[in-house]
Amino acid sequence: MKKELPVKRNETYTIDITGQGHEGQGVGRIDGFTVFVEGVLPSEKVEIKIVKAAPSHAFGKLLNVIEPSPARIQPFCSTYKRCGGCQLQHMTYEAQLEFKTNIVREAVQRIGGMEGVEIKHTIGMNQPLNYRNKAQYPVGVQGEQVVIGFYANRSHEIIAGTQCEIQHKRGFQIAGKIKEFIEGKGIPVYNEKSGKGIIRHIVTRVGFSTGEIMAVVAANADNLPYKDELVEFVEREMPEITSLVHNINKKNTNVIFGEQNKVLFGRGYIIDTIGKYQFKISPHSFFQVNPVQTEVLYSKALEYARLTGKETVFDLYCGIGTISLFLSDNFKKVYGVELVQPAVEDARENAKLNGISNVEFICGEAEKVVPEMYAKGIRADVVVLDPPRKGCDRVLLETVAAMKPERIVYVSCNPSTLARDLKILDELGYKTKEIQPVDMFPQTYHVETVVLMSRVEK
Repeated sequence: MKKELPVKRNETYTIDITGQGHEGQGVGRIDGFTVFVEGVLPSEKVEIKIVKAAPSHAFGKLLNVIEPSPARIQPFCSTYKRCGGCQLQHMTYEAQLEFKTNIVREAVQRIGGMEGVEIKHTIGMNQPLNYRNKAQYPVGVQGEQVVIGFYANRSHEIIAGTQCEIQHKRGFQIAGKIKEFIEGKGIPVYNEKSGKGIIRHIVTRVGFSTGEIMAVVAANADNLPYKDELVEFVEREMPEITSLVHNINKKNTNVIFGEQNKVLFGRGYIIDTIGKYQFKISPHSFFQVNPVQTEVLYSKALEYARLTGKETVFDLYCGIGTISLFLSDNFKKVYGVELVQPAVEDARENAKLNGISNVEFICGEAEKVVPEMYAKGIRADVVVLDPPRKGCDRVLLETVAAMKPERIVYVSCNPSTLARDLKILDELGYKTKEIQPVDMFPQTYHVETVVLMSRVEK
């Protein structure tokens, strides 16, 4: 017999919020039954409507805040409740930092099974707005008008014409002018359902330290209509743009960029810096979107590595070589390993750009490359891990531990997989010494974390 749930869909309830989930949702209980509610905070009493119910939990929609938390503030964005980009604007910034510290602590304790590990308070920003150096604006049609904006939460409906306060201020203005040109020339906009039309996205990238700006028009066409006139328009109306690129994406996909780029003017890339190091950033380059906090994060990684200049370092999942080059003054030799070939090519270019010769970048899967290197007698004194959200393959962790580096520095964007991997490394002889969360993404639930692990002789 099916058990009757203590809540019913579309019914309203008053509930006390007692906790917060890892994506920022409030957590409360009705007759012991767990309910998740977006946009609420611990210690609040709220009125909600149940919108979805499963056997083990339900989801509620906030109707009214009866007793607000002292940490509640008015969101600064008019479309905050519709857009999926931010989740924490209704919290004071100090409360956001405390939330992120607690998320890391809870994951380490619950998933990693580790108690007593020193977890520092999350390092925040002095100005937690307008921090993103990259913006991706989908282009669509609403009624008779061409629009740009951002997707509504969990959909591809475009919220049109809104300046996003976590993006660089110039990005939306540039995308808006290019949108006006597209509309004025009657260039067809891509339709996801039919697969017809041309213009798909407008992407902007800004060099915070250099002021260089790149605009990329992603289009479902080998040749961009009115290309020469667009170049003249951009040079006349937006002279601060240093590169304009046409990206060709003819696939029926949600992926923004295709593989091929055509440079319409400029170099096809911009330069930005982290610390004293310069980095070449092309349309496909992975480069941290918050350059201010990236320097904070990498400085902490450098501190944890404790390099003397005599060590060999493995930088695994190295991307375009940002961490490798940031550490370059302090090690004898570094091997950067990265799966994506264009990123490896960028890393090699960035080494040349900075006149650095003690680095070697290898293209391949870290879980395959590192065992091969170890079999050849190449080992690391210090290993830096900076994997994607899914974390590290166990084979890689076992090989890293078998090399017996003195220290492992783990940089993570996902507290859950970080905690899982720390537990594995603990079993393999590496003790977690210190954990430092860094707020790379203010106003969102995302948190970056850097961890120091040291080898323990058994």
